[in-house]
Amino acid sequence: MLVSNLKSSSVGAVGRDVQQAGAICYRRSGNGELSVLLVGSRRNGRWGVPKGHFDPGESSSAAARREAFEEAGVIGTVDTDVFGSFSYRKDSSTHRYHVAVHLLRVYEIAAEFPEKTIRKQKWFPLKVAIRDAAQPGLRVLLSQLEAAPL
Repeated sequence: MLVSNLKSSSVGAVGRDVQQAGAICYRRSGNGELSVLLVGSRRNGRWGVPKGHFDPGESSSAAARREAFEEAGVIGTVDTDVFGSFSYRKDSSTHRYHVAVHLLRVYEIAAEFPEKTIRKQKWFPLKVAIRDAAQPGLRVLLSQLEAAPL
């Protein structure tokens, strides 16, 4: 497991640690090219992976699968092992968010899903996803994806 703990530039901020689960949603084209589905933040439109809170009693892989469906309509197979993690702060929050990230092979995108009208979703070639992902820790994880046994 790759762990990327990046410190925020906010020094002295007081907040709480918030655990989240996220999914790197991927597919391979017929020629083997790896693509990653990124979603836009509702607040600022920056690109990231589907992620969010755990429901009571929910595993991180189940939370990652649920968030991927809610935010991007993803239907697929989630790896129960954590691929890696990263930490970040939201612009207006003193909380530090810690995301356990799972790989999710996408088989289908649902026609309807809860956040379809409030988030943008876009497939990116892996190299472009690495460049365009907002969180530095996520970019580190994406850069490890090509070497992962998918």
